[in-house]
Amino acid sequence: MVDELSLLFLLLPIAALSGWWTGRRAALRSGGRRMTRLSNSYFRGLNYLLNEQPDKAIEVFLQIADIDRDTVETHFALGNLFRRRGEVERAIRIHQNLIERGSLSNDQRTLAVLELGEDYMRAGLLDRAEVLFSDLVRDGTLAPKALRHLISIYQQERDWEKAIEHAVKLERATGEPMGRLISHFECELAELHVTQGRLDLAGRHLRNAYGYEANSVRAGLIEAKLALSQGDEPLALRSFERVARHDPDILPEVMRPLLEIYERRGERRRAHEFLREMIDRYAGIAPLLAKSRLIQQEQGAHVAAEFLLTELLERPSIKGQSALISLCMSQDSPATPEQAQKLLTGLGKINLRLVSSAATYRCNRCGFAARSHHWQCPSCKSWASIKPIHNAAGE
Repeated sequence: MVDELSLLFLLLPIAALSGWWTGRRAALRSGGRRMTRLSNSYFRGLNYLLNEQPDKAIEVFLQIADIDRDTVETHFALGNLFRRRGEVERAIRIHQNLIERGSLSNDQRTLAVLELGEDYMRAGLLDRAEVLFSDLVRDGTLAPKALRHLISIYQQERDWEKAIEHAVKLERATGEPMGRLISHFECELAELHVTQGRLDLAGRHLRNAYGYEANSVRAGLIEAKLALSQGDEPLALRSFERVARHDPDILPEVMRPLLEIYERRGERRRAHEFLREMIDRYAGIAPLLAKSRLIQQEQGAHVAAEFLLTELLERPSIKGQSALISLCMSQDSPATPEQAQKLLTGLGKINLRLVSSAATYRCNRCGFAARSHHWQCPSCKSWASIKPIHNAAGE
């Protein structure tokens, strides 16, 4: 991110060039006196900025704004600078002053209103920002930007109905697909009505969510939990399985209730089939550990350990390795020498793969991870910043 001083010096050439150009045009009309006056005012204002006297600088630049309308861009840049620095009151003052001037073009005035709305947002004055952005939407000017800001405001205020309304408007105005976002807003309303016990309304918003995003994972989770609360385990089971198949990364969220339903309904075969499918599709360890626990319950710790060892040789995992050791320690009868040798050999292979895949060096400046030492970081180009990682897999 550009720091404050860099932003200031980005402003200097803009202001100087604008002042020079304005002054040059004025000089052609008035023999040079106005050019000198503008140049002096610009450099006086910039000097105040450099000396951390922003209020005096603002006074100078606002006087220049009264002198010539062609300096407006510089004032937009100055207002943005103050807003980025967190000096929102100063940014508001500049943009309000611009709006009050009668010499602005329609486009410039519209932009000043937008900038003032962004100042208000930054200051947390969401009600004032909402009024300005709503006016812009009504006028049809800068509507997409104003709509995006309004959607952001309504999300902060958790006014999901208005967020939906304006997201629909934005999609119509720009053609940008907003279905996924609107689906989340509908899910927020569904969850709200569930907590209030208004299940009919919750169901309506769930249907709306599916209408905007047919495979909404979040809507599926809400549907499953709602079905569970109403005692409809078959529907809950189908919903949990459907969302996990559509997005296996959601599996940690559904694993426990899913396994509990399988257990209560005595559907162990279905559980094994589903977990096998997830093991093949999901990169994490959760379904593998769940299946090993089922095998342990049905066939004992030894068979479960054999299964887990075979799988971990293909997809090493520290958590899986720990579970394997626990399984071996929980066996009723001690392992035979052959079993112990197989286990130790397997654990050695798993550990070797875990270590060989882990980074052993990291840049202490940018965090770049490496498997070998570099004098210069390949990422941030810092010198002598690559150091050994001191952890279980490192030095």
